[in-house]
Amino acid sequence: MENQLIYLDNAASTRMDERVLEAMKPYFFDVYAVASSEFGYSMGIQAREDLDKARGEIASKLGASQKELIFTSGATESSNTAVKGVSLALEKKKGKHIITSKIEDFPVLNSIKALEKRGYKATYIDVDKEGFLDIDQLKDSITEETILVSIQHANQEIGTIQDIEKIGKICREKGVIFHTDATHSFTRLPLDVSETPVDLITVSAHTLHGPKGVGGLYIREKTPLSKWMDGGFQESNFRAGIENIPGAVGFAKAVELVNPEENQRLENLRDRLIQKMLSDIPQTTLNGPRKRRLPQNANITIHYVEGESITLHLDMRGFAVSTGSACFSRSLEASHVIMGIGGDHERAHGSVRFTLGRYNSPEDVDSVVEALSEVTQKLREISPLKKENKEVKKK
Repeated sequence: MENQLIYLDNAASTRMDERVLEAMKPYFFDVYAVASSEFGYSMGIQAREDLDKARGEIASKLGASQKELIFTSGATESSNTAVKGVSLALEKKKGKHIITSKIEDFPVLNSIKALEKRGYKATYIDVDKEGFLDIDQLKDSITEETILVSIQHANQEIGTIQDIEKIGKICREKGVIFHTDATHSFTRLPLDVSETPVDLITVSAHTLHGPKGVGGLYIREKTPLSKWMDGGFQESNFRAGIENIPGAVGFAKAVELVNPEENQRLENLRDRLIQKMLSDIPQTTLNGPRKRRLPQNANITIHYVEGESITLHLDMRGFAVSTGSACFSRSLEASHVIMGIGGDHERAHGSVRFTLGRYNSPEDVDSVVEALSEVTQKLREISPLKKENKEVKKK
């Protein structure tokens, strides 16, 4: 137990629940045919029925019908399908203008940047210091050529929850398609398409203690969307490729296992973590809001030290966390989210994200704060970023 890892990076991916694995096993060894009723044999028919059952269970969590959800390989493919699919469907009919925010996750941002290379115009809406979208700027940015607004439900780094109902209403009034990336909010926050005017929703299993490599895209009926990956005619001809039946079944099971009690427990752990961090470690800043943030997310900047140093030292002590530091980014750029909320490079480099999951406990929270306090004190003593500060010296 002494060397057991305390994993606090559940926004990146989660440990699969054993019950999810048990639900998946039969589709590796017993019902392993391609999901098809057209071949006429019973195993293929069974696979098709079970795939559609899983589809219906996930769709119902969104208040959607079974036919409005397609399976994908994950959040990245879902967002690519939404952004590029709408562009293919409408670029010749309406225009080539897309709106997003400055703090979206990379599948959305880089899909739009790829379209910009093809002559599209993109508008990147500002956010305030807590990450909330500038609604007035959004309204003013929509033109007759705007074909899509893509704004995330909740942010992957700082946990900010956007008002997608208000955003959706604006899009509906302007006749613009609205896509939201709900990778980190699906099942953690209420999201019902019968109440919220959203046309496309990205979801994924890997953040819900489900399997990696499977996700979904909600497509409201009659939403113009063209297929962008060629091949067969799977997934209502929106997505080519043999369906990942074990993954789909596991995804549905993972969705079933999330409940309000678990989300409340995560929120309690989050608040405990934030409160102890800010009170026990001097010179710290919470990134994102205290309220209207994901129940599982805490993001703290620890000033005068580098985030990657903190991450490495915590790893040596048995804790897994992530940082917005450029040194841990392949692009060598500091967190675009921290920069987007008005932070400078020092704030971005010192940011550390803690994301909680099903297998975390209050003891994990207390242990990581204690370890972080010790690590911070040692790193500040040798840090070139250190400023003369009596409060720091006390620690």
